[in-house]
Amino acid sequence: MEITPGPLLQTIDSPEDLKKLPREKLHQVCDELRQYIVDVVSVHGGHFGASLGVVELTTALHYVYNTPYDQLVWDVGHQAYGHKILTGRRDNFPSNRKYKGLSGFPKKKRK
Repeated sequence: MEITPGPLLQTIDSPEDLKKLPREKLHQVCDELRQYIVDVVSVHGGHFGASLGVVELTTALHYVYNTPYDQLVWDVGHQAYGHKILTGRRDNFPSNRKYKGLSGFPKKKRK
């Protein structure tokens, strides 16, 4: 089963891509990000409550701050799902928490 992100989310491979969008489109990005997390986690497993609760916060932080120069700290790894997706790991996100896939926990060194 192939899970496809929404049309705006498909264009975001980094915070720089996110910043190119007008502020009026951020609501749509959040909707698509939330839906993508739900779709992937419902098929591949994981915990999504914490990530769904910080979708707008994650999007806003990456839109306003100069990440990765300005570093973010997540309370729990499950909050970082949106962060992973917005920072170039969207297409690999279905491997989250799987053997040789994305780590289920935040790491200083990205995989």
